Amino acid sequence: MTRYDLTGRTVVLTGSTGGLGIALANALRDRGANLALLDLDAEAAQAQAEKLGGHTVARGWGVDVRDLAGLQTAMHEAAAHFGRLDVAVAGAGIDTMAPLATIDPAAYERVIDINLNGVWRTFRAALPHVEAQRGYLLAISSMAAFVHSPLQISYTASKAGVWAMCNSLRLEVRHLGVGVGSAHPTFFRTPMMDDVTADPAGHALWGGNSKGLWKMVPLEKVIAGIVRGIERRADRVVVPRSLTLTANAPGLFRPTLERVGFRPQTVQRALGLASASGWHDSAVHERHQAGSR
Repeated sequence: MTRYDLTGRTVVLTGSTGGLGIALANALRDRGANLALLDLDAEAAQAQAEKLGGHTVARGWGVDVRDLAGLQTAMHEAAAHFGRLDVAVAGAGIDTMAPLATIDPAAYERVIDINLNGVWRTFRAALPHVEAQRGYLLAISSMAAFVHSPLQISYTASKAGVWAMCNSLRLEVRHLGVGVGSAHPTFFRTPMMDDVTADPAGHALWGGNSKGLWKMVPLEKVIAGIVRGIERRADRVVVPRSLTLTANAPGLFRPTLERVGFRPQTVQRALGLASASGWHDSAVHERHQAGSR
């Protein structure tokens, strides 16, 4: 497959100041891409743009992925500023760690609205510009699209929904020359994951994500896989690639994964430790309401 050269192309990225967003923006800039950085924190996005080379190659906008009109305005301004939008990466996302019976309904709805509806809004706003360049749309999903853990109903539903959305959208826009992909990394270190591992319920469920089925992979490996996926205009990116078979056959492997990875006593212990907000650290909860990983 011919490599999709990012040099001189413009990539728009939501959730740009989160752990994943910062690392991905750095890697894309290293590939020669111009960057439209969208984040709820306008000052942080603008400071990020300055660090990446200033307004000729990177510019930040304050945008909430729950606001379609705001996204449309930012996309229009970015296209005007750089002269084109070639790639849109829907990277904003949050998590919770609480069971259905006790989770704050607002926390559940916030995850769905940012993780799933936020991708739809991002793609809706970006598509006219990306279509003009016969470009590429990428949503950051998760291995949680295929492996569905307890205490994460909103997260797994949103990530599975993103995967399905991308598969449907790909059929709608392929005649326009637009590619659509979803990225499915396993656990990796970000501020969001730091809170999950610190949460008593999260630690009980995942064991600190230090070994076994739920071991984290280096952030650098995730970024390399995502960038490689963009350069291939891939339909799906799985990180690490050793989990591809699991992603390909969720129905076959799910019973075994659930039996080995989520033993009844482990789940019951985690249920007893979970907070209603779905977050261990209230400060982290507030920061991630708007979508930075």
